[in-house]
Amino acid sequence: MAIIKPSIPKGTRDFSASEMVKRNHIFNTISAVFKKYGYQEIQTPTMENLSTLTGKYGDEGDKLIFKVLNSGDFLSNVPADKLDARNSQSLTSDISEKALRYDLTVPFARYVVMHRNEISFPFKRFQIQPVWRADRPQKGRYREFYQCDADVVGSESLINEAEFVLIYHEALSNLGLKDFTIKINNRKILSGIAEIIGKPELIVDMTVAIDKLDKIGFEGVTKELIERGFTDSDIEKLKPIINLSGSNEEKLNSLRSVLAASETGLKGISEIETIFSYINQLTPHTSYLIPLELDITLARGLNYYTGAIFEVKTNEVAMGSIGGGGRYDDLTGMFGLSDLTGVGISFGADRIYDVLEELNLFPESTSESTKVLISNFDSAAENYALPLLQQLRNAGISAEIYPSSAKLKKQMSYADDKKIPFVILIGSEEMETGLLSLKNMKSGEQQKITSEQIIASLS
Repeated sequence: MAIIKPSIPKGTRDFSASEMVKRNHIFNTISAVFKKYGYQEIQTPTMENLSTLTGKYGDEGDKLIFKVLNSGDFLSNVPADKLDARNSQSLTSDISEKALRYDLTVPFARYVVMHRNEISFPFKRFQIQPVWRADRPQKGRYREFYQCDADVVGSESLINEAEFVLIYHEALSNLGLKDFTIKINNRKILSGIAEIIGKPELIVDMTVAIDKLDKIGFEGVTKELIERGFTDSDIEKLKPIINLSGSNEEKLNSLRSVLAASETGLKGISEIETIFSYINQLTPHTSYLIPLELDITLARGLNYYTGAIFEVKTNEVAMGSIGGGGRYDDLTGMFGLSDLTGVGISFGADRIYDVLEELNLFPESTSESTKVLISNFDSAAENYALPLLQQLRNAGISAEIYPSSAKLKKQMSYADDKKIPFVILIGSEEMETGLLSLKNMKSGEQQKITSEQIIASLS
């Protein structure tokens, strides 16, 4: 058998034990905030039916869905003319019925419809699971990555949007981030802009292009808009809107003037103002300022957003968005349950990990897995140590024994490599007196105390 070079697909990663401790720190911090606001955890399958996912993310999004080939001879039933045409897109429906989930929102909508008789509305859920996108791997962009989502369906109240802003602020602050911006916009405002310039039918094309402003600049956006059917005159009308500046209040006042003839646009402005008002009411006695910014260029190119939209960026590290979401009216209608509005947000856990790593913000405690190691010098010491090992574990202390007799240097190196903070040394003297040597690996300090005292000091 030929030797296979060990490798993994580009855009995927292995995670070591120490990395998993850090990742779980992120997941636990975020989920604790979700639970604080009344959200309950669910999970959905890795694979969904391809029909469930297709058409929910726009043309660009659909191209990034990982399709799963049918089992067995998946080409056997494909018509010969399709094979001869060599058009992969036309073949998709014949060779693939399933796909890896692209996000957690659409599967959640499917879940709500399938389980509507088992849940109470409004339904607040959070979900922390991996998603897959057939994207080009680069810094901060992976093909497999975790999302941490929270959604509420069955409620039109904008209190939900306001609370999501607070959830973002609390979770990211608890993770140690100090300088980040929560951006907000409303798809109704964008629709109003499309109406004002006389291109309401091109709203999706406009939002997809505008959403790339940070990446390709205004000239790049202009070029893409021209390609999508906009004129130079349209772009001249768009330019001052896209380049709005000032405080949130000043931007809203300017927009109210620009969109005076658009009922849809004015409704979007009103919704933003209501969200701001709720946030002020929810945080009357706080000393901190929520870093919330109205950004008219924020479009989030997904087709299903209909109201408020969010995006979070850190200003401490050059990184893409670390969170995003928005309101989606009647997403469940695609699955047979109409008029059920929802709103949700997502944390990009993998990008947050990279940010925390670069800023050295992980707590030192997250590097610990085992708290104490018991030495093993011979069979007598091993027999003496085993009851103590279980006593430590029964007391809730993570402990392990070195699995075989070995020299002290080797056992100490093992403890250092695993960043185990304490080692219990058991030799003939310790077994005779009952006073065990507890060594602090960080300070080097060593003391002789009883097993009861060790348990008390480490608990």
